[in-house]
Amino acid sequence: MKNERILIEIPGHLKEKLDVLRTQGYTISGFIRALLERELAHIKLDKPKPRPRIGLED
Repeated sequence: MKNERILIEIPGHLKEKLDVLRTQGYTISGFIRALLERELAHIKLDKPKPRPRIGLED
């Protein structure tokens, strides 16, 4: 899976809390990625339907 980059702005007090996690061995990206995966787990995405194979008969 290819990762996409996003850029967000957060208040200073939240950044300070994230910095505390960094001192405990967490990365900010890893923490936010895990948080998003947990919070968005209930959302199901429709898988794209395969395109018909026209002209490729065996």
